[in-house]
Amino acid sequence: MGGPVPGTVSAARDRRPVGALQLLALGVNGIVGVGIFFAPATVAELAPGRTSILAFAATGLALVPVALAFATLGRLFDEDGGPVVFARAAFGEFASFVVGWVAYVSAFLSASAVMVGLTNAVAPGLGLQGPLALRVFATALVAVLALVVASGIRVSAWAWTSLTVLKLLPLLALLAAFLVFTGPSAASAGSGDAAWLRAGLTILFTFQGFEIVPVIAGQVRSSARAIPWATVGSLLLAILLYVGLVAACVAALPGLAGSGAPLADAAGVLGGAGLARAVSLGTSVSALGIALGMMVTTPHYLSALASGRRPLFDLERLDARGVPMRALAVTWVLVTVLVNAGDLGELFALSSIAVLMQFGVTAAALVALALRRERGLRPLDAWPAVPTFVVGIALVAFGATLRESVVAVGAVVLGLVLSRLAPQRVSAAP
Repeated sequence: MGGPVPGTVSAARDRRPVGALQLLALGVNGIVGVGIFFAPATVAELAPGRTSILAFAATGLALVPVALAFATLGRLFDEDGGPVVFARAAFGEFASFVVGWVAYVSAFLSASAVMVGLTNAVAPGLGLQGPLALRVFATALVAVLALVVASGIRVSAWAWTSLTVLKLLPLLALLAAFLVFTGPSAASAGSGDAAWLRAGLTILFTFQGFEIVPVIAGQVRSSARAIPWATVGSLLLAILLYVGLVAACVAALPGLAGSGAPLADAAGVLGGAGLARAVSLGTSVSALGIALGMMVTTPHYLSALASGRRPLFDLERLDARGVPMRALAVTWVLVTVLVNAGDLGELFALSSIAVLMQFGVTAAALVALALRRERGLRPLDAWPAVPTFVVGIALVAFGATLRESVVAVGAVVLGLVLSRLAPQRVSAAP
């Protein structure tokens, strides 16, 4: 009688390339993007002085239950896909497809926009001028990142971990300068009424990124332990980091709301021109890390989407190095086309809708599975869903725009057409 040899499954899992620390680095890399380098000034307009520090702390803590919802389900699904597989288990193929397709489209659009922004920031310093030179540079950047990802998840994990460390070093140096030369008590109290909700919504987008951790669960050693630890841990580390950085900005910059580059300006005040240059360089390193993280995780949305009832041209197939090569090839082509398309200012149109759908479907899946007592869950385990729904409602009411909603509907319609073109998977005979 055929079957796996005892110990074979556990041995295969032990050979998985991503460890807990690398997964934590992926989460931190996903959260600590370019936004935090500029958000303190925007928030200071709405919540001046120490109020902005409290706003960052409160918003981050409000997202902890959301991270716990992802962590609770992430430890139960030892496969790639995150919210895609959560939705499939709880609600079936249609819900899984809608969530996965919108997440995929949003991810490759956002990846394209980040790469164009990085190109515009870096290429002039390399002597590259003019639209053609910028497009060639952006195309080469996409190709290099795709080659890194194609080299295997182990190589990608080393690369994103290194970039995470490099982006954190100048930020930690800024924190050290603040604590040594100024101290937390130097943050001014500020005045005026705080527009808490608007400030919180601005801050909310700087904390997004922990939701990508379960997307590569199938490549993670001891994923039942590593996924919760990395999901919640990356958010908690980001909260501590952001609160400290905002406190440094408040202490160093009396006119914080008018600063064009608040972290770099605060670094210049607290640590001199050298630290300011390091923090400014960290913006580009952070963008590069985000771009790499997107190139790693985005194809896994597509492969998880294709692993359902409709195979979608074998896009779900992984190679021996844990890479969905066909899904990566599709993503590489799409991103390459988009970075050559000109102005990409509108490419983030799906971002809030996609994150909202992932938050909402994860919370709903947690409730559904817990009420059905599936996968060892109990009804009490669904408590993180309640605050997650509150965050989702806030995003719907005050974050998503009509344009985003229209783009989301168009993306779903296109995806449904493509899914119908794919033949239905033939079930194996029992």
